Amino acid sequence: MKYIRFEKEGTIRYGILEGTMIKELDQSYITGKAKETSVSYSLSEVTVLAPVNPAQVLCIGLNYELHAKEQGKPLPEEPMMFMVSPSAVIGDGDDFELAKPEHRIDYEAELAVVIGKEAKNLTRENALSHVFGYTCGNDVSDRDFQKKDKQYTRAKSFAGYKPLGPVIETELNPNDVEVKLTLNGKVRQQSRTTDLIHDVEEILVKATEVMTLQPGDVILTGTPEGVGPLSPGDRIEVEIEGIGKLTNTVRP
Repeated sequence: MKYIRFEKEGTIRYGILEGTMIKELDQSYITGKAKETSVSYSLSEVTVLAPVNPAQVLCIGLNYELHAKEQGKPLPEEPMMFMVSPSAVIGDGDDFELAKPEHRIDYEAELAVVIGKEAKNLTRENALSHVFGYTCGNDVSDRDFQKKDKQYTRAKSFAGYKPLGPVIETELNPNDVEVKLTLNGKVRQQSRTTDLIHDVEEILVKATEVMTLQPGDVILTGTPEGVGPLSPGDRIEVEIEGIGKLTNTVRP
């Protein structure tokens, strides 16, 4: 099932997307208590928002072997975790600007995991039962600041640097879907999550050894090879099999 968060007449609303029609829900789907109302909307008459407003955004670095090689870095023995600011999150169709256009700023297509139940000290056996669903993510990254800071928070937390969307898909095998990124109509990244070094269950286990994740929190699971620089005016499309296409444009 595809869940969508949107704005209509100045109000944030939640719904189930079926084709091009949205069945409105009476509250956020993340609560697990949402029910359908009698109201429906056409997708064309609403403004799509990021599917969640997370309190925490956790990222996993160097989680595809070929990406680690293109970065010239060794493979991490455990999931390499870091946090970024949730204020960086934007939705499908939102434009963003390069905060430091003179820097090298890269796109990174990623499968994003949305937490559905409070998660602490999970096991491989119960990890996925704490997931609400999955969405597309783009982990936009300022490489100059990464090199200067020798860590990731500043480089990845500028406004607009974490596009998410367009929907949350609940019926998905996260460990076997295609991840693809197109830049100005040309495919730049294309892989499958079967190539993840640390799969979604392992990420959840290791993350919740450290922190408690709450409903609506997001984990970005890493990007495949093919990352490259962004320029003003670029149009980026992240497409994940079974979820849909997340489209954003860099402001000229």
